[in-house]
Amino acid sequence: MSRFVILLDGEVVRTPRLDAQLAGARIIAADGGMRHSAALGVVPELWVGDFDSVPAALPAELAAVERRRFPSDKDRTDGELAVAEALAQGATSLVLAGAFGGTRADHALLHLAMGIRRAKEGIEVVLTSGAQEGFPLLPGTRTFNYKDGTLFSILGFSHLSGVTVTGAKWPLDGVEVPFGSSLTVSNEVRGGLRVSFAVGRAMLIAHPYPGEGPGAIPRSS
Repeated sequence: MSRFVILLDGEVVRTPRLDAQLAGARIIAADGGMRHSAALGVVPELWVGDFDSVPAALPAELAAVERRRFPSDKDRTDGELAVAEALAQGATSLVLAGAFGGTRADHALLHLAMGIRRAKEGIEVVLTSGAQEGFPLLPGTRTFNYKDGTLFSILGFSHLSGVTVTGAKWPLDGVEVPFGSSLTVSNEVRGGLRVSFAVGRAMLIAHPYPGEGPGAIPRSS
């Protein structure tokens, strides 16, 4: 498996899970996503974008990273260009770090949709801020190794049919979830989390580090 981490310009906090995802991966920065490199202790092999969001006062080793410049009047975001570059270099697994938050809600929503699109193409995808993670869900069954009490939601990107959730505070057994329903929002892990459905596409959003980073969920006292 060839894993690439794409540094995007959303929120990122360094956590053990993110460090494990970075270990042994090839790294590409998408424009302003380069600002996360120093905090994560990494030097990308490539920097892609129109460079309208270049961080100030970059360390010499980051300023020297090879750049692939695109015009500002382009038909793809810097993040999508970085993903395309990773796929062209043989990526079979993508970690989109900085996929959540930031100043552009449209970009954050695009990252979710792009994750599902790439998963449908057979690419393993995780979206992360370090504190929260997203996993595209397609028809079938998927298991997760989160600790008990971890908050999670399943966001449907279509009508979902036959949804079964086990290992959760509020389990489900073969239910229909209309598009736009909040039925599968704000659940908690109770044992080994397992999610399956027969028809549709969705995204599981989990919060393994709820008290970390901007916009964090306060820890219970």
